[in-house]
Amino acid sequence: MPSHSSPLPCSVLLLAGGRGQRMGGLDKGLLDWHGQPLIAHLHRLVRPLTDELIISCNRNQPQYAAYADQLVGDDSPDFPGPLAGIRAGLAVAQHGHLLVLPCDVPQIDARLLADLRSTAQQNPLLPVMVRHGDFWEPLLCVIPTLLRERFDEAWAAGERSPRRIMQALGAKALDCPADDPRLANLNTPELLHRPPSVSE
Repeated sequence: MPSHSSPLPCSVLLLAGGRGQRMGGLDKGLLDWHGQPLIAHLHRLVRPLTDELIISCNRNQPQYAAYADQLVGDDSPDFPGPLAGIRAGLAVAQHGHLLVLPCDVPQIDARLLADLRSTAQQNPLLPVMVRHGDFWEPLLCVIPTLLRERFDEAWAAGERSPRRIMQALGAKALDCPADDPRLANLNTPELLHRPPSVSE
């Protein structure tokens, strides 16, 4: 398939702008996982994919700057949620597509990202979200940047769910197994310190 030989050009957005409630208020992206901050694991995976790596963060900007070409922050106060970070990324992205990943999924792999980009290339005008079983992962997605105004309109109308916006825009699914270990969200201290569930 041509999409595999010529990968979809994209900007990459790593979401690290949350309040860290499940981590006791700590900045999740900077927490250690197997000897490195979570953000470093994602950086190593996505750096070869793009010449525009954006990190959405609302604190600790000097630490995150080492891993990004550009930092963005929410345009609303008090940590309004991941949609704010996605909108900030869409506002600055220079490529036609924005690959979005949260900072707490360090077990995702290059194959999953290649499949996401391939699915987006086959559906260039629609968002693509990972789905495992019946559960959608709206923060693991590829969004055509031409949809940025639609996201802004939904935000202005009070919508705060990225999943609902993308489904309303006809999102395509990248289906993964219901128990896919690559999709484990390490968003509590207990999960963060559990041994990895995929073999190296």
